[in-house]
Amino acid sequence: MAGSSPTDLRGAPPARVRDALSDGDPLPGGRGFAGLLADPPARDGPVLVRDALGRQPLFAEREAIDSATGGDSAAASGRAPIDPGAWGFDRTALDDPVPVPAGSVASAAGVDRVWTLPDGPPAEPEAAQAAVDAAVDAALGGLAEESGGLGRSGGSGRLAVAFSGGVDSGLVAAGDPDAPCYVAGFEGCHDVAAAREAAAAMDRDLRVVEITHGELLRAVREVADATERRNPMDLAIAVPLYLAGEAAAADGIDRLAVGQGADELFGGYSKVVDPATDDRVAADTVRGARTETVRTLPDQLERDVLALRAAGVEPVAPLLDDRVVAAALALPGELLASDGERKVALRRAAAGRVPESVRTADKKAVQYGTYVSRELDRLARQAGFKRRMDDHVGRYLEDLLTTD
Repeated sequence: MAGSSPTDLRGAPPARVRDALSDGDPLPGGRGFAGLLADPPARDGPVLVRDALGRQPLFAEREAIDSATGGDSAAASGRAPIDPGAWGFDRTALDDPVPVPAGSVASAAGVDRVWTLPDGPPAEPEAAQAAVDAAVDAALGGLAEESGGLGRSGGSGRLAVAFSGGVDSGLVAAGDPDAPCYVAGFEGCHDVAAAREAAAAMDRDLRVVEITHGELLRAVREVADATERRNPMDLAIAVPLYLAGEAAAADGIDRLAVGQGADELFGGYSKVVDPATDDRVAADTVRGARTETVRTLPDQLERDVLALRAAGVEPVAPLLDDRVVAAALALPGELLASDGERKVALRRAAAGRVPESVRTADKKAVQYGTYVSRELDRLARQAGFKRRMDDHVGRYLEDLLTTD
């Protein structure tokens, strides 16, 4: 082959990926990449590539990956052969798909981890904050005009914002003042109320997608089909995003800007605040706990990107821009979580971009803020799966999805 085509490689031009392979740069610019690179440097034949954060889903047949990793589909080492033709961006196109590990190159020579995220000492607070400010400015600066986003190559199209009223989605919305905003949730839920208040404060057009039990069950089935996720947590997180994306697509939107990555990169989880006393993390420092959350991103992004593509929109994730990632990873602990405040540096970067009420908003996790988890629990109990049963919602969903 003379070179990779846009259908072979998503998220970055082939030349940028070749350079990243040559110099080992895990953050070469853009928002991640994945696919088939036809003419990689210092390698015989085409290779599959996926960036260090796994921002682009990429799959290969299990048999090929397992043979290359000694039976561990999550591993990224080994020298057994792999067929670079047995791959795809859509897992449903393969017989037995598994993700190509983030940061890896897969080829006839094996699967090798070639990119790892920077893990150096923190920058000085003043310089670290300035770097975040500049990176956020740069990442949001051209949001309205850009094409493609976190995904397929192609022309520009109408952009909307998945909006929950918090600082993450508020910042993303500020990047394109004309983009309509969408939120999905059950009547009376926190996320819809917060989105309405924030949209009013920002003078934004907001469409509320009201979830009903019928829509919830339909979306659960469709998200499960697209993502192969069947557990309550993944489905409760992805379903509101899916329904918001579906509503946007019905309105002629083809790109949905999201705030994904902000909590993981900037210390948005409560377990990061005092990790030494929190058994949900192994680390005993704020930066160490943040690193643990960053490592969950490839799995989470696979779910979210596949769900949104199934809904008919392409996700755009400006807070996962390489410039933002690099600046966030260099933050000292005090600019991640301090004195009970989370995402300290990101909130400071938001000053002047969003109203103070949005900058300081306390957001609930999407599965709770939309009432999706609560209503799945209700449906499970109505179907006879009582709370005294172990994993009663999971058993309900398995029954629901198995009998369809």
